[in-house]
Amino acid sequence: MPRFFVNQNQIDDEFITIYGEDAHHISRSLRMAVGEHITVSDAQKYEYDCVLTLFADTYVKAKIVEKRLAQTESQIRIHLYQALPKGDKLDFIIQKSVECGVFDITPFESERCVVKVKKDAEDRKTERRNKIALEAAKQCGRAIVPSVKASISFEQMLNEASSFDAVLFCYEAEGTEPIGKTIRKIKNENNLSDIAVIIGSEGGFSKEEAALAKQFNFYSVGLGTRILRAETASIFALSCLVYEFELI
Repeated sequence: MPRFFVNQNQIDDEFITIYGEDAHHISRSLRMAVGEHITVSDAQKYEYDCVLTLFADTYVKAKIVEKRLAQTESQIRIHLYQALPKGDKLDFIIQKSVECGVFDITPFESERCVVKVKKDAEDRKTERRNKIALEAAKQCGRAIVPSVKASISFEQMLNEASSFDAVLFCYEAEGTEPIGKTIRKIKNENNLSDIAVIIGSEGGFSKEEAALAKQFNFYSVGLGTRILRAETASIFALSCLVYEFELI
């Protein structure tokens, strides 16, 4: 069933009004008609089964049939910090991270990033990345739309991530603990609400960056015996968290 996200002010006791691109998509692209059903989320915790009742030039109106608490969100908020990869890999990472239940995504520039932040293009890139997150959230039935934030520096990333209950710094060198073992440990020892996951670019992190992360008392974790691509590492780490917090 097609899924759409709306703001609270678009919802009243009986009806939901959908405007803009979504209204156009319902009427023109999907060619839906009065009497057909859609799912609408308030982007917080509720979703609504609705039946389409009215098509106008600039909006679509739907009657609420059922309101229910969404069941698709994790019990913890997962914050992904992803070092900027080459090409369109970040688009793929955003899409798959949303499918894996991430709460938000923050790109950052690290020492070994080939891609560098261009301030004049950052707003445009961030807007496009959020559209990718929105479409992925619709496709996989999320109750919220994870946000993609503007790119930041490595130092800013360390300071932001340190505010969360636990931080997994994914590192391929020696001195790490297996990610599964670490997740089980922090799950059993802490009352967790927010976990940050930090993933490097194609070249990983330098020794100096790893040393800085250690000063913040982040958990330095390994992702197994094989070297993973940047776009694989983020999905692998998030999948480990999904398994531990949702599947067992």
